[in-house]
Amino acid sequence: MNSKDPFAGSWKLNPDRSQFALSHRPTSATMCWERTGEGYVMTAEGITQDGKPVKERPQAFNLDEKEHPIQGEMDLVEIAHHPDANTIHVRAKKVDQVVGEGSYIVSACGGSLIAAVSGTDAQQRRFFTVTIWDRQRNKEA
Repeated sequence: MNSKDPFAGSWKLNPDRSQFALSHRPTSATMCWERTGEGYVMTAEGITQDGKPVKERPQAFNLDEKEHPIQGEMDLVEIAHHPDANTIHVRAKKVDQVVGEGSYIVSACGGSLIAAVSGTDAQQRRFFTVTIWDRQRNKEA
């Protein structure tokens, strides 16, 4: 575990412990969190249920509780905050309507991360997922 930062590093999806919406069911995935001066950049990639690779665009989380435009998304803003060292809450809005929310919580021991995410996907379908991620240890550690 990175003792300096509970989020920083790589995480692997534990699909057996996760709960997926029918339209959001990967068979495997990895997620990487990198600390920045303003917050974090999170990247994720995986394999869909039908075997197709998916690479998400990087998500920047500025932890100042202010609205920030979401890169590549028209009229969407994101508000993120860090209520404690192991928790990040994120909300996405279009104009004044919330279109997505997420909470990312690292366990006290630092070995797992819970991501509870809800919103509307590109096909305008509502979804809610609770995914469990296991920390990937550096070989040098």
